[in-house]
Amino acid sequence: MFDFGIEGYRPLWLNGPGLVARTHGPRLHALRGRPLTRVWTVWDLADDEWFPDCPVLLDFDGVQVEVNHQKFDDLSLTWNTITPSRPVSWTGFDLEWRPDALPDLQAIRGMTLQGAELLEWILDNVAGSTTDVSFVFPNARLTVFNALDENGLTFAPPGPDQRVRASP
Repeated sequence: MFDFGIEGYRPLWLNGPGLVARTHGPRLHALRGRPLTRVWTVWDLADDEWFPDCPVLLDFDGVQVEVNHQKFDDLSLTWNTITPSRPVSWTGFDLEWRPDALPDLQAIRGMTLQGAELLEWILDNVAGSTTDVSFVFPNARLTVFNALDENGLTFAPPGPDQRVRASP
């Protein structure tokens, strides 16, 4: 199993919002009311940009959810398994963890989570099988979505081709 160059990381790949909700719903629900204290992303030092192939770590006051996408429909959520003070060792890349490295992430830091939602694409194509994880805050939202074999981030509400499939 590929660990993305992250010591101790063992992704658990799931497909579909129903399975994700059954597996992680109670833990996602338990995050409600907790402040977002930090979002860690892996930074490519050579290109000076976010490296979206690695997991996105959301720290809710000591409870860390690790979100990662691969292929067209694989989603892994893990909990408190990654230590961002440890190096990322991916051959051919010079990578490091950075907290709140993107400006939009800095804007939501400290906000209290109102809920987590699993979003399902309702398209009749390959994207129709993907599940995204959306974190809802007062007047803000962060969604970690499948950007076709890597992670993407958006701060917008679900689009017309998405529906909230499960609110754990």
